[in-house]
Amino acid sequence: MPTTRATTKDRSAVRTLLRLWPYVRPVRVRLFTAAFVAVLASCTGLVIPLVLKWMVDGPVADRDPAGVWLGALYLLLLGIAEAVLFGLRRWLVARPLSHVEAEMRADLYRHLQRLPVAFHDRWASGQLLSRGTTDLMLLRMFLAFPLTFLLVNGVTILVGVVIMLMQDWSLGLVILGPALPVVVTCVIFEKRYADVARRAQDQVGDLTTVVEEGVLGIRIIKGFGRHRSQARAFRELSQTLRGTELRKAGLLATIWGVIVTLPELAIGAALVLGTVQVADGDLSAGTLVAFLSTALALRWPVDSIGFLLAMSQEAATATERYFEVMDEEPEIGVAAGSRAAGAMGFPPARAKSRAWGRVGAGAPRTAELRTQPPADTSTGQPDGLRFHDVRFRYPDAPAGSPPVLDRIDLHIRPGETMALVGATGSGKTTLTALIPRLHEVTSGRITLDGEDITAMSREELRSKVAVAFEEPTLFSAGVGDNVLMGADDTAGPEELERALEVAQADFVHALPQGTRTQVGEQGLSLSGGQRQRLALARAVVGRPRFLVLDDPLSALDVHTEAAVEAALRRVLVDTTALVVAHRPSTVLLADRVALLSGGRIAAVGTHHELLRTNAEYAHLMSGEQEDDR
Repeated sequence: MPTTRATTKDRSAVRTLLRLWPYVRPVRVRLFTAAFVAVLASCTGLVIPLVLKWMVDGPVADRDPAGVWLGALYLLLLGIAEAVLFGLRRWLVARPLSHVEAEMRADLYRHLQRLPVAFHDRWASGQLLSRGTTDLMLLRMFLAFPLTFLLVNGVTILVGVVIMLMQDWSLGLVILGPALPVVVTCVIFEKRYADVARRAQDQVGDLTTVVEEGVLGIRIIKGFGRHRSQARAFRELSQTLRGTELRKAGLLATIWGVIVTLPELAIGAALVLGTVQVADGDLSAGTLVAFLSTALALRWPVDSIGFLLAMSQEAATATERYFEVMDEEPEIGVAAGSRAAGAMGFPPARAKSRAWGRVGAGAPRTAELRTQPPADTSTGQPDGLRFHDVRFRYPDAPAGSPPVLDRIDLHIRPGETMALVGATGSGKTTLTALIPRLHEVTSGRITLDGEDITAMSREELRSKVAVAFEEPTLFSAGVGDNVLMGADDTAGPEELERALEVAQADFVHALPQGTRTQVGEQGLSLSGGQRQRLALARAVVGRPRFLVLDDPLSALDVHTEAAVEAALRRVLVDTTALVVAHRPSTVLLADRVALLSGGRIAAVGTHHELLRTNAEYAHLMSGEQEDDR
């Protein structure tokens, strides 16, 4: 299970958190106002000890009931003012910070759609999910509370210390005694906690991945009776995470113990020393009360340092994890506002002016029956799909390893359908993924009607090329919405019905709500053959100029396959198509066949020619070779 670990060595939490500024800047006025209001509320609380001093040395000493009632009124008003100001602070930050969180989540999702397939191949989905949920929740909590109160409590402590020193400098120095050991403890704590916090958040991502895989693969788990092993794996990860969380709790308890104990000892020493001074007549009782009240008022700001630092470190780690994804280079040429379907290889737009073929279901495929695609502006004439000396090696492949595809030269003529046949592991699926640029060629080039696909934006490329994958993916949406992902936003019921007819997906009309029926997560409420037919309908609904089909009929029964093949002939007559095929029935849809062997094109010809002249092809078509990608 791939995860991303980042070292916290030499990391500056402040520098990391400053990366949030572009998101915070639009709401900075409200946040600064909230911080000012919180500082004002905290300083209002520090006025209470001064009122107590006045009351003790004045009305109480003079036995003046009216003065005592007046002092009580002052204390009540100060308490109300403090409560109102803190309430105002929370109101000021609630709405803008929820907006910041929403913006960051939207940016993350948008960016994930623009990242190349190679990135998603490397990253566990649970790690990405935890960054978009748990980590962003931590950042919102940090911006709402620790960010403000690190400032507020710092100002409160500074003002409180000044007040205490003004009351009595000797008692003030006693209170300041623990300052140095507390600061040293905080520095040590910050470094250790940052490391453990990062480990915990990565482990949350691992655990999320296991839960997600367990839910999506529940049929496999139940089918093979593997619920105990899966539960064991979950339990082991949970125990690991529990241990890390306990380590965090231990660190927090340690710093909390130091931060609480040392100031309490200092207050106790100041109380004894102050009492002696009052008894000796060197200090008034009111001054001692005011001093101790101020010291007690500072207990919360001092005690909170531990968990505020802990939350700040968790926020810095969450920021680091968030920008690990955001710093990844997106695919070049994908517009920021392009639809998610386009980013996943589904064509976002189609020209609706092209007519569908009218050839009968059983009609032979001949050049005379085809309508030629429009001429390409760069060559003056259509050229179809070409591979020019294409090589491909996966980016994470070991250095010196042979390429998956090597010196691929292949020409699919305009309006022609070519079947791609090969043994297991020969690179068929990889080759088809290069056409919509789900992967980038290592060397060589691919052209559509003479134009290099790397010279096009991905949005333009994927508006020309439609893809149906061997393993169809459906989304938690209506059947019609899933199919119309392959068309532009203006496509309507007519286009949908034509695509369903081609894919022989009339079963959707028997569903409870027809084409509006929700198919559920991954489309698992449908059979494999039904999902595959909907994926095929999605590929053809936009009337593509170029069509790439990766074994699109593998999950269909014989009768449905025959009906789909007959309907496909009407579509393929107007389309330049590359079809990965494992069975003779699918090969017969094509005009020519290309044999891929060991990452190279070993032979090209018609089905019957290759049966006569190529032993490997004849072996593959004999049915003895196991079907695979």
